[in-house]
Amino acid sequence: MKVGILYSRIRKDEKLLLNELRERDHEVEKIDVRKQTFDISEAAEALADLDIVVDRCLATSRSLYATQFFEAYGIPVVNSHETADVCADKVKNSLALEKAGVPTPATKVAFTKETALEAIEEFGYPCVLKPVVGSWGRLMAKIDSRDAAEAILEHKATLGHYEHKVFYVQEFVEKPGRDIRVVATDGEPVAAMVRSSDHWITNAAKGAETDVFELDDEARELVQKASDAVGGGLLGIDLMETESGYTVHEVNHTVEFKALDGAVETDIAGTVVDWLEEKAAAEADAELEVSA
Repeated sequence: MKVGILYSRIRKDEKLLLNELRERDHEVEKIDVRKQTFDISEAAEALADLDIVVDRCLATSRSLYATQFFEAYGIPVVNSHETADVCADKVKNSLALEKAGVPTPATKVAFTKETALEAIEEFGYPCVLKPVVGSWGRLMAKIDSRDAAEAILEHKATLGHYEHKVFYVQEFVEKPGRDIRVVATDGEPVAAMVRSSDHWITNAAKGAETDVFELDDEARELVQKASDAVGGGLLGIDLMETESGYTVHEVNHTVEFKALDGAVETDIAGTVVDWLEEKAAAEADAELEVSA
């Protein structure tokens, strides 16, 4: 199998995948998106014979465009452009989960400071304001008062970029000081961990402590439904525990798994490569059937 790894920086996650692929004697083409150009009519020679491409781009914009090009070239890419497009935008993510009947926090979207303040007041305090595009828990705000709401909305409105003028307001979910990260391949859980912190943002990138988590049937069902809702693929699905059960607050399409790898005994990279091999073989079989 010849695998393309599309990246902008080689982190521990990518090293784990690269090591596993090479140990199995797969040929790997490292594709630095910062140095690559894409022709609208045909793939570059080095890319033309790839069996599958794994998108590990850090920048959302590069991920969205690059996945479109590989799909246009007829080269299988994980995750697909459809999945990347839905997961990269919190509004699209929330709409997809809601449409699929996946429990997800109550959310409102507004386009002016005035209507955003109305939405915040309707939720009451505290509530949460998030950027529509972003990761690692950055630029999220827990709003505890009207004064804080007015100040934060003013700052966002003057930042300049149009995405900051899309106000994504969400209920504050009372959780037991932790949330759950599940890495899944087409809805099948690979492994799960809890991320615990005294801070309201329980994110490993923010320093949360991690530990293995055993999924029950309810959680497994939600992971499958959430994966299906965004188009499937290699995903990080985040759940929170509430008095009424789990709620899925986000699905991530270029999921980092180094923290999970350190928290569980499961061979994350090995399981992911197993899945990639199956994916590539299925794509090859489908192509043979079409050409027959």
